[in-house]
Amino acid sequence: MKAFLSGRDILVVDDEALLRKRLARFLESEGASVVAVSTFEEGRRALESLPFDYALLDVHLPDGLGIDLIERAKGVSCITMTADGGVELAVEAIKRGAADYLVKPFDVQELPLILSRCASARKSKRSRDHRMKASGEAGSEGEALYFGDGLKELKEQLDCVLAADRRLSSRLPPVLLEGETGTGKTTFARWLHAQGPRKGEELVVVNCAALPENLAESELFGHEKGAFTDAKEKRIGLFEAADGGTLFLDEIASLSPALQTKALVAIEEGKIRRVGGVREIMVDARVIAASNRDLEELVGEGAFREDLFHRLNLLRARIPPLRERTSDLLELAEHLASGLAHRYGLGEITISEAGRSRLLTHDWPGNIRELSHEIERALILGNPGDLDFPALARPDGENEQRPEGDWLVPQWRFPEDGFDLERAIDRLVDIAIEQARGNVSQAARYLGVPRDYIRYRIRKRREGAGK
Repeated sequence: MKAFLSGRDILVVDDEALLRKRLARFLESEGASVVAVSTFEEGRRALESLPFDYALLDVHLPDGLGIDLIERAKGVSCITMTADGGVELAVEAIKRGAADYLVKPFDVQELPLILSRCASARKSKRSRDHRMKASGEAGSEGEALYFGDGLKELKEQLDCVLAADRRLSSRLPPVLLEGETGTGKTTFARWLHAQGPRKGEELVVVNCAALPENLAESELFGHEKGAFTDAKEKRIGLFEAADGGTLFLDEIASLSPALQTKALVAIEEGKIRRVGGVREIMVDARVIAASNRDLEELVGEGAFREDLFHRLNLLRARIPPLRERTSDLLELAEHLASGLAHRYGLGEITISEAGRSRLLTHDWPGNIRELSHEIERALILGNPGDLDFPALARPDGENEQRPEGDWLVPQWRFPEDGFDLERAIDRLVDIAIEQARGNVSQAARYLGVPRDYIRYRIRKRREGAGK
């Protein structure tokens, strides 16, 4: 529990000197910073002038009731302490907002468990408030994914990540998900959390691009009371809310360089500091980051911290766009249609031949998000028993049936001034090498040619450029 209490500020208000000293000594041995006072008035002054995470309040004090301090302890988790026979007051304290209560005499070894329970409740509330503010709904703990042939390699990668996660009890390494807008990065992050060892803990989803610039640091790392004009009470940040669970940072490249630095410290060292705080707080949040741009390119442009990229690059997974998944596009469409039909209370659905053709010949610039919206539109406005997706029909007539595995966009036409076949071949070779991340053998397999042919094309181009 030392890591949990390290850097936490705790107020103890009790007129029994011996108990007060025992509590302070024990909590300090666990890494907490403790202020111990004996009267209601001293407790009131402490709460007004100092920031606390927790307060242990005796019910009966020489100059008042400890439960009357609860309303003055905004943003502080309060635990009341009462002697035998005072349970009614303890229940009253709970009604007023106390997080828990202890009946005297109690074993001080119980405190870490009590405080941990209070911390979990506070993290859940912070996470819930964030979800409601961000989307107006609680969100899913893990959405269904369809892992067809187009995601076979990605599924193998993620299974390896999950296997490693299960061998670790803490400090899970970060994961970086890269993919175009609409490829489902948030869904993959939810799936990773739901399948992993932290599935019973908090999953906090943050769209970094949507964080107001002047509040982003406070949102992520929290703030102390009085840290800025509107900071009327202490507030934990989303890193703390995800402590013990998972923090998904979508569009992480949107964070300022200063926040990227703080995020790196949180990921590498498990330490954060609230805005206006002077103490470092230990957190153990598994970070899943996502970007719709290549972070390595952003590093080269000076738009993203190189050290943070290298830390995130440990477990990097690319989610392919829908145009690269034509082999399982129809199965994916049926999977999505089935889920949406169930949601709308519809019966069995089918996709017509015309509908299948239109799905296969569309470019899907919006990826899975666009596909899902098209299916939902067709279910609502069309015939669920025979989906034909009229909105996808080409202006120049009916979609042509596209042969399975065909990669050519049907709308493409040869230019009037001719076509340079050699340049097109070189471009295909470059695309294959890039997709294979420099692996010539893999690029050759993509193109269905011998490895020596790739080398021949590269050498021929270099020789031509040298003339």
